[in-house]
Formats: sequence, C-alpha cells, structure tokens
Amino acid sequence: MAMRFGRLDLNLLVALDALLTERSVSLAADRLCLSQSATSSALGRLREYFGDDLLVVKGRHMILTARAEGLIEPVRAVLEQIRGTIAIAPPFDPATADRQIRIMASDYTTQVLLAEVLVQLEQEAPNLRFEIQPMNTNPIEAVERGYIDLLVTIDFAVSADHPSQVLFEDDYVVVGDTQNPAMQGEMTREKYFELGHVTARFGRAQMPAFDEWFTRRQKTQRRIEVVAPSFLSLPGLVLGTRRIVTMHRRLALQVVDTFPLVMRELPFTIPPIREVVQWNLTNSNDKALRWVIERLAAVAQNRVQGAGNVVPIDSAEEVLRDEIAVRWQSDTGSL
Repeated sequence: MAMRFGRLDLNLLVALDALLTERSVSLAADRLCLSQSATSSALGRLREYFGDDLLVVKGRHMILTARAEGLIEPVRAVLEQIRGTIAIAPPFDPATADRQIRIMASDYTTQVLLAEVLVQLEQEAPNLRFEIQPMNTNPIEAVERGYIDLLVTIDFAVSADHPSQVLFEDDYVVVGDTQNPAMQGEMTREKYFELGHVTARFGRAQMPAFDEWFTRRQKTQRRIEVVAPSFLSLPGLVLGTRRIVTMHRRLALQVVDTFPLVMRELPFTIPPIREVVQWNLTNSNDKALRWVIERLAAVAQNRVQGAGNVVPIDSAEEVLRDEIAVRWQSDTGSL
C-alpha cells in the first residue's frame, strides 16, 4: 500500500533518490530492481508533482535541473530519518537469515581471510549467500553508490566519510624459486634491485599494488619483467626463473608450503599494510552486516600469530600513514 503525504506517494521518494543519484533512468532502474518502463513512469509522476522536468537530456547524458539539484540532500535526509526512526529492523538470526551480501576484495584478501570466514559462515548462517567482487579502480564509489555491502582493502584506500574497522596487519617478504641462486642466503638490497621482478596490477587502469606504488617512489627502481593480473598468479610466474616477487607475508607463508619456493626478508622497509573492512554509513544499523563484520574480525584476530614480524603501529607513525593515504588516493584517482 502506498503512503501519501498530500498528493505525493512517499514510495516515490526512494525512486527520486535513485534518479538524483544515478542521473540515469536505466541505472536507477537497476538500483531499484525495477524495469526501465516502471522507473520512467515514476519519473513522470515526480515531474508532475514537482512541476519540473528534474532530469533533462543533454547530449548523450541526463543532467539535473536546478530544482532537482536542490532536492538531493533534503530527499536523502528524509529517507535516512525514515530508515533510522520509523523502519524497525527485524531481529537478525544467522541460522535463518536469507540474503545476499556483496563484498569487494582482492584475491589476496579472499585467500588469506575470506575463504576461512566463509567456511565458518556456511555452518552458522547456511542461507546467507556471498558475492565476492574483484577490486576496481574506484572502490570508494562502489561503497558510496551502494553497489557493494562491504569493502575489504588497505586502510590507505578507504573513505573517511564512512565507518571502517581494522581487521589485521601484514608486511612484505621476497619469494623466489628454490633453485634461484639469488635466493640462497640473505636477500641484499643490491641483489633485490638487480633481479627481474614480477608484480600485480589491476583493472584497465593497471593500478599498481601498494608495494609497487611505494617502491616507485624510491631512488632506486625495480626492473619489472612480468605484470600479472592478480596476486594469486604471482607464485607460478617465478617458478623455474631467476625472477623474484614481493609478496604479502600471509600469502607467502601459504605458497611456500605449496610450491617449490622460498621466502626471504625484504632488505629495506615498506610500511606494513593495515587491512580494513568498510561499509556505507547508512548501513551502520544493518544487523546482518554487523554480524558478518564481527566474524571477519574474529577470524583475522585468531590468525594474528601468523603475521610474521609485523610490529604494531604506534601513534608516531600515524601521521606518516595519513600522508601516504593522501598520496595513494591522489595517485590512484580515488580522491
């Protein structure tokens, strides 16, 4: 049944919010899980109510009218008030909860954390379904627009406008073939920069992993000989070669047990990563998401003993991390 205020069907506010955010009937339809014709009909009724076109075609895109621009924040605020004070969330029972949760994470995060978490959740919440999406070039936008429920990534890459929780820290090591002469004995800085390297870059923009981005800013540059599309493809690309790869310690500990590879300490310092989970501020009261976040944190903490020689970050280093975050987001286009 439609709720009305005057002549306005309050259900149309949800459609209006989607149209103002997406600035596209088709994208708004996808977001609302409606057909394009139903969304166009909603836009027609909104135009009639407000006596304004709201969205107009300009070239190949739609733009907002001045009236529509002025409605963005008030409509969002009204919906948030309704969600927060009127819509009472049903109690959450993991044993019976039936829904899909979308998580954006790298294959590294999936391998060292999500895989174990999902094993547990199959037992505790058998009707929950999970969609793991690969990292794209703008994960913050995915959080902002509600394309995903949870983002799990390094703290440098998240938004200050939405809540986040630290899961674990990890550092970097060097991995190479057991028969690679350069891997015999300690890895020196001289050997490290003389050898050929394998690295991972992501998406059409070929966004570098954090270790490559950080190393590029050093005086001495690595010689990248192979670029891979994922973290999990890195071990196989150094097998039988004289090349090396700089890898997260947690992943390295797994691959040296599986492949004829050896691990050595880095001959210089790369700041350890801090893996966090982030969600949209509007989902802070979502009990199902909060429960999944708690499980992620619990598994991450149970495995903290496997984190190698990561030293807890003290307050004196936080300023440096803040500076790195600004530079990272600027360089990768996340700002």
